[in-house]
Amino acid sequence: MKKKIIAAALAAAAAVSLMGCGNELSNEYVIVKQYKGLEVPQAQAAAGVTEEEIEQAIQVNLQRTAQQNPVTDRAAESGDWVNIDYAGTVDGVAFDGGTAQAQDLLLGSGSFIGASGEYEGFEDQIIGHKTGEEFDITVQFPENYSPDMAGKVADFHIVLNEIYVEDIPELTDEWVLANSEGAKTVDEYREEIRSQIEENNDMQAESELTEALWGALMENVEIKKYPEAAVDEHIEQTKEQYVQMAELYGTTLEDMITTQFMMTEEDFDEILRESAQEAAAFDEAVKLIADKEKLNLSDAEYEEKIAGYAEEYGFEVEEYKEQMGEERLKNTILRETVMRYLIDECVQVEQSSAE
Repeated sequence: MKKKIIAAALAAAAAVSLMGCGNELSNEYVIVKQYKGLEVPQAQAAAGVTEEEIEQAIQVNLQRTAQQNPVTDRAAESGDWVNIDYAGTVDGVAFDGGTAQAQDLLLGSGSFIGASGEYEGFEDQIIGHKTGEEFDITVQFPENYSPDMAGKVADFHIVLNEIYVEDIPELTDEWVLANSEGAKTVDEYREEIRSQIEENNDMQAESELTEALWGALMENVEIKKYPEAAVDEHIEQTKEQYVQMAELYGTTLEDMITTQFMMTEEDFDEILRESAQEAAAFDEAVKLIADKEKLNLSDAEYEEKIAGYAEEYGFEVEEYKEQMGEERLKNTILRETVMRYLIDECVQVEQSSAE
């Protein structure tokens, strides 16, 4: 009889303990206080695709196939494209991000420094010059530019390599046949574009839901300490992505930080570390949830997922693994698997217009 009483007491204590813990999980780095039933704003169903959206998308696609026709018989005008080299100085000294070669620029687009005070805008001062000309212009950086350049007056030496206009084709059945994956007529192409926009809207809604869920989860994660090796790895990976982005724009990461992000390298590094710490803590939470809910994938399932990614991005599987890193890919797949689980388990709360 006594043994039965003790057993019942232990069972009751265990039940109380489980009730108190709820679905709390922990390891040496984080405590996940809750992950089931997280409340997030209700995903907004995308409104129907408008004809205007379809037309805008079609115009963008038409412009991508535009022919570039050189202009040789007149000076540059607003609306022309120009290809230029430029070298900028302030008080005779070159500055970061002020020099580039073979840059394409649409005159009148407002992409470069605009008029300020007594100084005309960068693009305005190219208008009126002809192909092959070299000339100097003076501009003033706006006050809301990077701290190092705000309000400063700069001189630029310009080499006008080429002037050209774009000949944008008309939307015809012939163009559709040459540029669509499946459509054969203009009407079919419009429906293809409609489907693409709808798919993009659905992906955007899912992305917003995922972002909200990330925030809701992290509000329920208590951080004991950060896994420093993982933090450093996140920093390295993110920096590598920014370096590649800068190269695409024909500049360096250092120049991009000061001229486009308008911050110091120290501020950038601080933001990068904070972001990496949150990502590393999130990954620890993901591992705990995956273990608890038996969401870890088998090697075969990982291989199948990686093969799908490789095909989507046009790589051979081994080449894709080498470029991205197999462990990094597995971490990404695990995050997605856990986030899908959390989406199924979350509570979407309808928001008022004020919220």
